[in-house]
Amino acid sequence: MHMEPQHPTAAVLLCEVVVMEILSWVPAKPLTRLKLVCKSWNSIISDPHFVKLHLHRSPKNAILLFTRTQRLTLDEKAKRGLVFSSVESFIQNPSSTLDAQENRYSLHVQDWVLGSCNGLVCVAHILDHPKNDICDIWLRLLNPLTGFISENSPCLRVNMHNAFGFGYDESSDSYKVLAIIWDSSGTVNTQVYSFGGSSWKRINSFPAFPFSSEDNGYFIGGTLNWLALRNPHGADYDWDAVTLDMLMLVSFDLKSDTSKQILLPKGIDEIPREEPTLGVWGNSLYLLHDYKNTHFIAWQMKEFGDENSWTKLLKISFHHLGVEMLFPGFIFENGNVFMLRGRQRSEEVFYDRRDNSVKRVNILSNTHYLNAFDYVESLVQPC
Repeated sequence: MHMEPQHPTAAVLLCEVVVMEILSWVPAKPLTRLKLVCKSWNSIISDPHFVKLHLHRSPKNAILLFTRTQRLTLDEKAKRGLVFSSVESFIQNPSSTLDAQENRYSLHVQDWVLGSCNGLVCVAHILDHPKNDICDIWLRLLNPLTGFISENSPCLRVNMHNAFGFGYDESSDSYKVLAIIWDSSGTVNTQVYSFGGSSWKRINSFPAFPFSSEDNGYFIGGTLNWLALRNPHGADYDWDAVTLDMLMLVSFDLKSDTSKQILLPKGIDEIPREEPTLGVWGNSLYLLHDYKNTHFIAWQMKEFGDENSWTKLLKISFHHLGVEMLFPGFIFENGNVFMLRGRQRSEEVFYDRRDNSVKRVNILSNTHYLNAFDYVESLVQPC
């Protein structure tokens, strides 16, 4: 049978499709070097459609990003930076992972990480005016893998009682930050900024104020989520005076710029002794808290947004963990491994519910502050 010869243009296009398919499965770090192979590969790897395809196929929940502020001696300047590690390496040997000299990214001492999403890290540069109890904040995005750094956002002046959240709005293909501000009149104000925009946008007031300023909003399913208190006094509240009806979970939808309340698990019938916290792993939201200062409890919302899907995942005694007090920390491995903080900030407790094992590690001897975020290496560089 006689076959017509293939048109050269069609052959080239077919070749590019094959190359794109193969490259989309290659990890992000090697791709940054493969861009140098030839112009056509550089064009493919830089194409926004390819970047999204590659992000979709990249393994999730495999890498951790830590923000670390080192302790200082009298002769040292403050040091703050990012440390990247695979989940497996950190769980096996957390101390050496944090002390390793590779996979680091330096930050300014006045920088504060608000969150990580799709390989981008949102950093706030904060200039304090302590005499007036206010601060000026500029935001930027950075991709530690590619070296991308966005322009600064417009300045936002806030008082010292504030909370922030960072996430991605798929409907508009934009990265957004929500600022929740408790002003001097006792009103909770909220403003949204979309990166690439020229101004902050004031939106409807938030129904409550997040009760821990150290907790950024937890991003899941296009929403930012906080545990919050009704009728609080900003950050000046007494946890011992908090009642169960004051505690609520607030979810902010980045698409509609609206917030709603999500009911807490029905099994919570009294206020925890210590402040509870949220966590996210994969597509699940977690609520972590103590029970009478004798047990640690973890709840999992298996279907985000479905209040009936709250499930008590874990209840374990402090006695079994070998500690007198614990504070919720971070979740790994689909809710199977928990990193918890002991009475001393230098003490970390790892509990694996799959085999009921406990490992206690002192990993913060040279660290004043440590926080952890889920991270994925990507080629994302928003306009």
